[in-house]
Amino acid sequence: MDLSRRSFLAATGLGALGLASTALTAGCSTDGGAEASASGPVEGEITVLTPMYQGATGKQLLEGTLLKQFHKKYPKATVKVDYTDYNSLNEKITTGLAGGLLPDVLMIGVGWVPPFAYKKVLAPLPDSAGTKYDYQPRVLAPSKYDGKLYALPVVLDARVVAYRKDHFEAAGIKAPPKDWTELRAIAKELAQAKGGKVTRAGFDPFSIDLRQCWENFVFANGGRLFDESGRKVLFDDDRGVEALQLFLDVVKDKVADPSFAPAAGQPSTLQQGRASMMMTDTALWLNMQQQTPELIDEDKVGMFVLRNTDAAMLQGGTLGCVSAHSQHRAAAQALVEFLATPDAVLPAAEQRGSVPGISSLRDSAYVKKNKLVDFALSNLDKSVSEGGTPAWMEIREKVKPTLQTAVVGQRTAKQAIGDLASVAKAAIGRL
Repeated sequence: MDLSRRSFLAATGLGALGLASTALTAGCSTDGGAEASASGPVEGEITVLTPMYQGATGKQLLEGTLLKQFHKKYPKATVKVDYTDYNSLNEKITTGLAGGLLPDVLMIGVGWVPPFAYKKVLAPLPDSAGTKYDYQPRVLAPSKYDGKLYALPVVLDARVVAYRKDHFEAAGIKAPPKDWTELRAIAKELAQAKGGKVTRAGFDPFSIDLRQCWENFVFANGGRLFDESGRKVLFDDDRGVEALQLFLDVVKDKVADPSFAPAAGQPSTLQQGRASMMMTDTALWLNMQQQTPELIDEDKVGMFVLRNTDAAMLQGGTLGCVSAHSQHRAAAQALVEFLATPDAVLPAAEQRGSVPGISSLRDSAYVKKNKLVDFALSNLDKSVSEGGTPAWMEIREKVKPTLQTAVVGQRTAKQAIGDLASVAKAAIGRL
């Protein structure tokens, strides 16, 4: 069943396509926002907008520990915190821009630097800030735009495939799949059904964000989202279509069910034994420690990097940036650099079950005890990040709903990718 043009626009939110661009443009100075200099004294009251440090534990870490250390080092600087979540982060930034009230420090996602740097929302950081610690090039790459450094990585998140070793052993399967053909075959062997309905997914790609999961499949299929300039769409070739088609195939094979995704805060399908393999992020290990420690104690969960033509691990995370409109830029830059130090990164990563992006932290007790984080650090050479175009914030919000039209059977994989490519090309054309 095809969607009508009107219902498709409504379903994907394309009628509001220009909203993010309009808000980004509002309040942006053409001179890069040179209202204050980072070479001045570290003093004044600054505000940080963060999607990290959630809940009482996170707040205690940030305000009760880290910011107290920062204030001890810089007693003339004070920090106010504006907490949000990732779902509301872009809206809060664009609303702040439209009202001329942007926080001094922004903690944003991977892929967000090019759009905000292009619109002169961010102040560049000195190159030396990116060389203080041993970042791998792929870790630091999303912090740069047009040859300049605009952010520092605080924590990383990686997308991998986790699998139940006990399910594999019971089925006599000796090793994880080497490509998608083996992935699909093993998923069929492991899946269970009753009355024509899936009761155990052989492979679950639906328990993480559909946008991120599809991107990981594109990268594992040898594809990319955009060219190096960020002005040409590349995901609309066969590799992007095949990546989405695999999602449809595992549903058709009765080895996956999109409705299996558990409610927020509940154990994952893998933890529940309702999936033998699933796409996941590194927070799974923390969830297992808290919810299903027996899976760790009995060594029942393994992991592997998704692979078809290439091995690819989607790298997300949180970056610290300085607003180009900050009136206390020296203090804002000092805070960004402080939050990116090993002493601040390690407890932040531990609190979230995330990956510390500084190589020297590989030997920390946290990493050694968290096998999923350790695995991700061992495979950072295979990491690929989303974004890569100044139009990403417009495109990003349309990826999931557009792909969803194929998952629910309203479009073919090729049609959905074509629709998404049209959205992306139009957004890029407005730059």
